[in-house]
Amino acid sequence: MSHARQHGRDQWPFRHHKRGVGRASSPRTRAVAHWAAGTPVLPLLIAFAVVCVDLVGGTGKIWLPLLAAGPALAAATSRPLKVLGVGLVAALLGAAIGVRHGMPASELGVVLAALVTVTLAGALAGALRGRRERVLAAVRSVAETAQHALLKPVPETVGPFQAAVHYTAAAAEARIGGDLYALIPTPHGVRMIVGDVRGKGLPAVGTAALVLGVFREAAYDEPDLLDVVCRIERSLARNLGYDDFVTAVVAGYPEPGRLEMVNCGHAPPLMIRGTDVVTVTPVRPSPPLGLRALSGEAPSLQVVSFTEGDQLLLYTDGVTEARDADREFYPLAEGLTRHVCDEPSRTLAALHQELLAHVGGRLHDDAALLLLRKPVAASGTDTPRADAPGTDASGGRPDGLTPTGTPVVRPLAEQTEEAIGDAFDDREGAA
Repeated sequence: MSHARQHGRDQWPFRHHKRGVGRASSPRTRAVAHWAAGTPVLPLLIAFAVVCVDLVGGTGKIWLPLLAAGPALAAATSRPLKVLGVGLVAALLGAAIGVRHGMPASELGVVLAALVTVTLAGALAGALRGRRERVLAAVRSVAETAQHALLKPVPETVGPFQAAVHYTAAAAEARIGGDLYALIPTPHGVRMIVGDVRGKGLPAVGTAALVLGVFREAAYDEPDLLDVVCRIERSLARNLGYDDFVTAVVAGYPEPGRLEMVNCGHAPPLMIRGTDVVTVTPVRPSPPLGLRALSGEAPSLQVVSFTEGDQLLLYTDGVTEARDADREFYPLAEGLTRHVCDEPSRTLAALHQELLAHVGGRLHDDAALLLLRKPVAASGTDTPRADAPGTDASGGRPDGLTPTGTPVVRPLAEQTEEAIGDAFDDREGAA
């Protein structure tokens, strides 16, 4: 929508110039020009082609049935009055050719009756098509209003961050889907959520609205990010079916240099630090929202450093699962490496264009991208960072970051076995 408005502003000087020419001409000239602008050219060309064939070769009588194609084609693109006009022209030309060749009245009457029937049917079809177009325009308007109410636009600056969001619904006519996002400043710092509702259509939109409503309330009320997630979980447990769920990443920035995240079965975020793009792999995977009662697993809080110059990309699986003609997935981390810059909006615009080129022009699933950047201050220092970002002396990554080439999530069984082994070692040491 913003692109369309910008395009309209770019074209405004040209429109102004045309309107100036119109005022200098007479009302009759303007009326003729307006009619000519919407004239169905191809149907009229077919009618006049039949006339030319008759004048040149004298065989127009054979091609008289082709005149019915004129009003039939006009019905696909023109209003009913234009269809009737094309049909009238075709009938007059057909009558003239028939009289010129001395056609019997019965044969000529059949041809003209066919032209009239096709013209009336075309006019009715044009009226129905125009009605459907008006209904579709109304639906689009309502969908855009609902999208702005549900997925509120994100400003370029939120708290201490630069931010940008790009959302594409797979149902292009509806312009709204089951992916969700929100980025809001709260008394407890900037908080955000990016999620994906299981399923599509209106039920998914309703679930997304429920999640966003609870998140916006809880983000203001709850000092602890885990309590925000728990409130969303309780609400979904009361309102969702037994097989419905929502994957999401809920994040918060409570103090400088500290970024908190809870990953509930969602695609791991990507963090950009300098020239490196790393995957924020959850140290302890949490179940999707709405499935805690089945799994018995409680969500866990993950803390990573987030200092000046760092960027964080949250996204949905509609981006990473987009396939090209060879069924290859879109390499998001590589694309981000190519297009990342200091302006999040430019980065997302470049990623979106590359994503559309990868899939051949249209996505088959909803796709959401949210990019957050901590700008570099002109003076002062941010929270100090370790010598090697996200690593310790042993080469591990205690903050849960892994290189994009190996975004492997540790299995829960492996983590449980390791925890039992550590507890056993501690007990032996105490003995």
